[in-house]
Amino acid sequence: MATYKKRGYKPKTKKEKEQEEIIDDSNSTTAEVFNTLDEGASRTEEWAVANQKYILGIVGAIAVVVLGYLGYNKLVAEPQEREAMNEMYTAKKYFDDAVSGVSSDSLYRMALEGGEGKYGMLDIASEYSGSPAANLANYYAGMAYLNLKDYQNAITYLSDFSSDDKMLSPIAKGGIGDAFMQLEQPSDALGYYEDAFKANDNNFTTPMYLMKAAKVAITLGENDKALTYLKRIKTDYSTSTEAKNVDVLIGKVEASL
Repeated sequence: MATYKKRGYKPKTKKEKEQEEIIDDSNSTTAEVFNTLDEGASRTEEWAVANQKYILGIVGAIAVVVLGYLGYNKLVAEPQEREAMNEMYTAKKYFDDAVSGVSSDSLYRMALEGGEGKYGMLDIASEYSGSPAANLANYYAGMAYLNLKDYQNAITYLSDFSSDDKMLSPIAKGGIGDAFMQLEQPSDALGYYEDAFKANDNNFTTPMYLMKAAKVAITLGENDKALTYLKRIKTDYSTSTEAKNVDVLIGKVEASL
């Protein structure tokens, strides 16, 4: 049988044949890759279809948690907080009146236990536990107990109070220190007085608790520590009430060293 050659046909060189083979191999490999990808995509689609209910269930569960959290804050937490603060108004009024010194013991009791059909601080701390209102109720309850000379309860409630407030935080820690002093536990008191003056640096609470810490340190025989605190009052808080008599104390401590 005769073999025909196309016009312009030239016999292929060895190099051209090798290049053709490389291209053929490349095309073959590429085709295999795409086939593999197609098969993987098909398997993924099949898995997604087969597990569609499971996937939608997970997405739905996440949505329920997020919406539930937002809904809880809006529909439950915020109204509860407003309710708790409204309840606290009367109890706080009793507390403020007690501080002014008019029938203070009975008013402190009413601040704790409530009156006029309203909750006291103890009720608020319990019924709204975990809320900002309950946290603040712990502070007022602790201070009320401190004034009623119920020092164990004062320590309990003030210890449950937590705040970054520049005044309330050091006063609460200082109140615990006062309670421990009344219970004749000066070492514990000193620790809380130190926490109190470290809680915030201001011209009212800092020199007050530095002075209390210094006096307790003197009773414990820790005169070096006492002298450090007294000198800090003189240097850093020279206009404070505590600074008026600080030189006398510094002289006594230095004489004992």
